[in-house]
Amino acid sequence: MTKQHFDHIDTWVFDLDNTLYSPEIRLFDQIEKRMTQFVMDIVGVDREEANRLRTLYWREHGTTLAGLMRVHGMAPDEYLVAVHDIDMAVLSPDTALRARIDALPGRKIIYTNGTAPYAARVAAARGLEGAFDAIYGVEHAGYSPKPEAEAFRAVFEADGLTPGRAAMFEDDPRNLAVPHAMGLRCVHVAPSPLEQALPHVHYHTDDLSGFLMKLV
Repeated sequence: MTKQHFDHIDTWVFDLDNTLYSPEIRLFDQIEKRMTQFVMDIVGVDREEANRLRTLYWREHGTTLAGLMRVHGMAPDEYLVAVHDIDMAVLSPDTALRARIDALPGRKIIYTNGTAPYAARVAAARGLEGAFDAIYGVEHAGYSPKPEAEAFRAVFEADGLTPGRAAMFEDDPRNLAVPHAMGLRCVHVAPSPLEQALPHVHYHTDDLSGFLMKLV
């Protein structure tokens, strides 16, 4: 039954962090630590307050970066370089996931709230180099983050995809609301399903590779 709901798809949109690798790997922990340090340095607060602001800005603005830009007038480039300067050694190639992404019909793209160069490094560490037709980062959305509608519009228009013929895989359910409204098929990728069903989440999976296997 699942496959027939994806037979019309010709563009496959993948989030990056905690989607193309398991959150159990805890790669993003490194980024969060660097975010906290950056907030401490820029805002001039202690670690506890910096952690509070990091979380607050993520919740209210979509990303910590967006909050820093809007509340503190910060330019994005130095931040993006600093927080993504992390060790990829915890990642390993996933040959099964690579085979299943390769088997999908049509175009495959990454769209992340990180940067495109960072996404390319993660993809390479996962053995996914060359698997995607395009990689889009927050810079391609003018630094507006998911879940904001203008961010999706900017990236999807730049890519030229047809929303009604696209599917999106994403670990953060709030980032599926706008794609759903635009007509994408939406898949929540996370270890546990949502406690309460959301109308903009069509499917949940805790195994991206296994889910993709059902579609080809």
